[in-house]
Amino acid sequence: MGRGDDLSDRYPDERGWVNARIRQIRALPYKPTPMLELELPTRLRGSRLLVKNESVHPSGSHKHRLAEALYLNALANGWLVHDSPVVEASSGSTAISEAWFSKLLGIKFVAVVPSGTTAEKKKAILELGGEIVEATGATISERAEQEARDRHGHFMDQFTYAERAYDWRGDHGMAGEILHESDPDWFVMGAGTGGTAASLARHARYTGHRVRVCVTDPENSAFFPGWRDNDRTVTATGSRIEGIGRPKVEPSFLFPLVNRMIRVPDPVSIATMRVAKERLGVAPGGSTGTGLYGALKILRELHRRHETGTVVTVLCDSGERYLDTYYSDAWLEQQGIDFRPWVDTVERFFETGHWTPPRSWRKPPTPRGLMWNM
Repeated sequence: MGRGDDLSDRYPDERGWVNARIRQIRALPYKPTPMLELELPTRLRGSRLLVKNESVHPSGSHKHRLAEALYLNALANGWLVHDSPVVEASSGSTAISEAWFSKLLGIKFVAVVPSGTTAEKKKAILELGGEIVEATGATISERAEQEARDRHGHFMDQFTYAERAYDWRGDHGMAGEILHESDPDWFVMGAGTGGTAASLARHARYTGHRVRVCVTDPENSAFFPGWRDNDRTVTATGSRIEGIGRPKVEPSFLFPLVNRMIRVPDPVSIATMRVAKERLGVAPGGSTGTGLYGALKILRELHRRHETGTVVTVLCDSGERYLDTYYSDAWLEQQGIDFRPWVDTVERFFETGHWTPPRSWRKPPTPRGLMWNM
């Protein structure tokens, strides 16, 4: 065999580069995020409503866990190469978290974000040394894949690899923390990739916990009709609640691991978010409002059946990222999201346990028999 026939040592320094970055990630301090409890009215005595505060992560959201898992997965699989950039398609929070890890590891990062992503999120990506490419929401994954090819980089592809990258067996993750801290009856949150829901459902089965998983989906997302009809080809126009809902059913959203889905109108998500700010003492983002509404609905249903239970949802990220959007009455009016009538409804529920939709409520169009079931 000639000297040029042996390719086993083509990249003699790559293994050392990879090992050093894995060590950097694994050396990061681990501390469970806090669990907050929202006070419920006397009518719901015996039930509990817990909120996992994921906004305390260094990159500011629950996507910090996903970014860590994606980087470890890509490094261990040999997909990240020295001096090549990481490219990701993201509406904001995942990109911020991946930019944080890229800065830590000394890797160039490029975020392909939908046009209209909040200025606060784009600023956070840039401050972490990332680069931003804007694209229309329905094509961000395709654009990110093309950017990765053009730049000879790696497309991280959170929508495909989220459920594969998470270590669902380990106790040191959101699933392990939630199940071992509270042993809930229900876990409720929206889905951006579906990776968190999948990892929690898998960990519950692996450890023998009883929890059921409910995914709350915003308007104009493909996840709810896809799950309802067991149809992965469904498409939609795309969610107005950043971080959750997708125009197509993504690979990481696994139907069999979701016990229930609830479609939440956007005005209700925003109203619930606004009320949560006062009751939690922390300003959450819109996706937290979507998940919290679903938790309230499940608590109402438990009461009607003369049952009690523990329901856990997630404070996904801080409302500081949405000061010009979800916390701006002018912006919401421009978007046609009239949340004000719902604020009294949500506040009254926390005071009395009764849920009465406003008289002005008119259900949005329900294509293909979609049930709002308010």
